[in-house]
Parts: sequence; structure tokens; C-alpha cells
Amino acid sequence: MLISMTGFGSASTRENGYLISSEIKAVNNRFWKATIKLPEGFASLETKIDALLHRQMTRGSVNFSLKLDRDSSEADVEVNYDLLKRYVRAAKDFESDCVPGALPMGSLADFLRLPGVIRDQLSYERESLPEILWSAVEKNVKIALEELQEMRVAEGASATKYLSENISILRSSIGEIKALAPAEVEAYRQRLTDRVSGILAENGAKLDPSDIVREIAIFTDKADISEEISRFYSHLDQFDAAMATESACGKKLDFLTQEMFRETNTIGSKANSPEVLRRVVEMKSTIERVREMVQNVE
Repeated sequence: MLISMTGFGSASTRENGYLISSEIKAVNNRFWKATIKLPEGFASLETKIDALLHRQMTRGSVNFSLKLDRDSSEADVEVNYDLLKRYVRAAKDFESDCVPGALPMGSLADFLRLPGVIRDQLSYERESLPEILWSAVEKNVKIALEELQEMRVAEGASATKYLSENISILRSSIGEIKALAPAEVEAYRQRLTDRVSGILAENGAKLDPSDIVREIAIFTDKADISEEISRFYSHLDQFDAAMATESACGKKLDFLTQEMFRETNTIGSKANSPEVLRRVVEMKSTIERVREMVQNVE
């Protein structure tokens, strides 16, 4: 089953006091290209996220964005009660060594202002936050990738159906051309015989059958499209096999499409029959439709 390069996926999860939101947009591209936008201070995660995305997609142009919001239900500050108790205990011990009342003990607010008592959680975590949240971010990205993959698979199924229909049309057309090829040689033989016979009759001469046979043999050799037809059938068979057995075969299908177009051009250059030429034009149009669809396949 084919997989499309086009898709969208997003996810929002809460973990470790943060709302984590990711969004992935993928479109077709001949090669792999990832544009990753991360919050300030999270650049260290870019390589890991790129690897996650590339593991799921072999080629395509991907835009990824990550947002982090502190959960409002979580406190932004933390009080180090053990340190506060030690400050108070030290102050009381110091006071007991002095004349009682000689030194003011100070208010609770004074103790809270002492170093290390109140810790700004955001400031404290800022440097280590990418490592702390990586596991949560990874889970979030994988959820978004699952949604993206579902859409890519659905688009791929649609592309498979469309391509199969057009490959069937091409198979039918090349079959018609194969059937018409012998008649084209016979038609040429008849035209040549009539033309030469008419000219010789006007001049009172006789027609040597061997000359006609030789000319027909030359024409048959020049107009022979059996090899092109055989290769075209081979390309069609390989195309069908790749769609049935390979998920990431876009480059292979693109190559086969180019080869089909080349064989069709050669058939058109050798053909003299209007019926064959008409089918060649129709085949080129069908191959172009196939080519455009293949550009969207991974």
C-alpha cells in the first residue's frame, strides 16, 4: 500500500506541570527536509525530534512546531521549608547567646527573603527543562505522528486506487497498439504496391515482387515497435508490483513513469497509422496524470 507525503497531525498533552502542544504539516518533496520550530532554550531537542520525524517519513517537506505553556494549576514558586527552619533556628540560637531582646528576630517576611528560601521554579528549571521534559515531549510528538500517519495512509490508499485505474488504461492502450502493429505493415505493403503498380503501368513496365518484399522488409525493420511494447509491459508490471509490496516507492514509480513516457515517444516516432498515433497521444496524457500523482507518494 502506498503512503502519501501529504498529511497533518497535532497533539496536546499535559505532563510535569506543562501543556505540551505539537503540530506537524507534511507536503511532497523529492528529498527529506524538516523545518523545526522550538521554544526558546529547547534547541538541544532539535536533533532528537528530527530523528523521530525522519524515522516515520523517508522523504517530503515537513514543518514541525512545539509549544510549551506552564500549567496555571501549578505553583510557580517553591518554598524550601527545611532551609527556612534552619534560618529561624540559627537566629534563635544566636539570640539566646545575647541579651534577650537586644536583637530583633525579624518578621517571617524577612526570613522568606533570605537566600534559597523561595525558589523560582521557572528559573530553576530553565537550563535543565529540555532534559526534564524530553520524555513527555517525545510521547506528545509520537501521538501527533500517529495522527499524521493515519492521514498519510488514507491519502495513500486513494492514490493507489487512482494509479491502478490509470495503469489499467495504459495496459489496455498498449494492448491495442500491439494488435494494430501488424495491420500497419500490411497497410504499408498495400499502399506501396498500389503506388508502384500505378507508376509502372503508366510507363508500360512490370512490377518485380522481390522489390516490394525488400521495401516492406526495410519498412518493417524501421517501424518495428515490438521491443518498445515488451519494455512497456515490463514497466507496467513493475509499477503494479511496487504499489502492492512497497510503501516507500515514490522514487521508483517516478523512474518507471519516465521510462513509460520514453517508450511511448519512441512508439509515436515509429508509427505511421493514425489509429496508433491517436492512442500514443492518449497514453501520454494518462502517463502525465500518473506522473503528477506519483509526486505525492513517499
